[in-house]
Amino acid sequence: MTDFAPDPAADLADATLDELRAVLAPLVASNAAFDGWNARAVKAAAESRGVDPDVAALCFEKPVAMVDAWFAHIDAEMAARLPAERLEAMKIRERITRLVETRLALLAPDREALRRAVAMLAMPPNAPTGFRLGWRSADTMWRLAGDTATDYNHYTKRAILAGVYAATIAVFLDDESEGWADTRGFLARRVEGIMRFEKTKTQWLGHPERRFSMSRFIGRLRYPAV
Repeated sequence: MTDFAPDPAADLADATLDELRAVLAPLVASNAAFDGWNARAVKAAAESRGVDPDVAALCFEKPVAMVDAWFAHIDAEMAARLPAERLEAMKIRERITRLVETRLALLAPDREALRRAVAMLAMPPNAPTGFRLGWRSADTMWRLAGDTATDYNHYTKRAILAGVYAATIAVFLDDESEGWADTRGFLARRVEGIMRFEKTKTQWLGHPERRFSMSRFIGRLRYPAV
């Protein structure tokens, strides 16, 4: 994910490909709702910013690269809207909820493009990319929420949140309720499930005898219980 924050009024004549990609990604998404994730969407986005379409094409060699750049843009916008000083005042459950809801708000104007992106990433050849992007989003949200785990908790938290986020997106795509009420309710229940799991896991691992011990494991191999 690039740290480049595009200025809508910036002169792009001397922009690098990374800078162009960051500027064009949300515009490509807006056009993808009508044209699909293809060269037509890239060309329309480039022309709207006065960028040479041939140069823009170099930024997005494949459709999945367009989605990748758009999701990276969403990650960056989410972080900008929820700086650390705002999140620090919240409890962890509220942080995660607010982060996911902010992502949904950013995706909402291009919901049809999101629908097309999800369908494309679900195709077998694109499944590894879909997994990587889902993991990246979950990792970004946990990091913004203040998680610093480096042990197996790092992986379990991200795997669970990635699953919750994917399920929430599925609900969101078909949600016609006022203010996305159905999606918010679904998300609240899933986040509550995450919190219960983390609490149970902490209580379980709080007992020394339940923690994995290599020496104890080897000892049981040598002297199995009768």
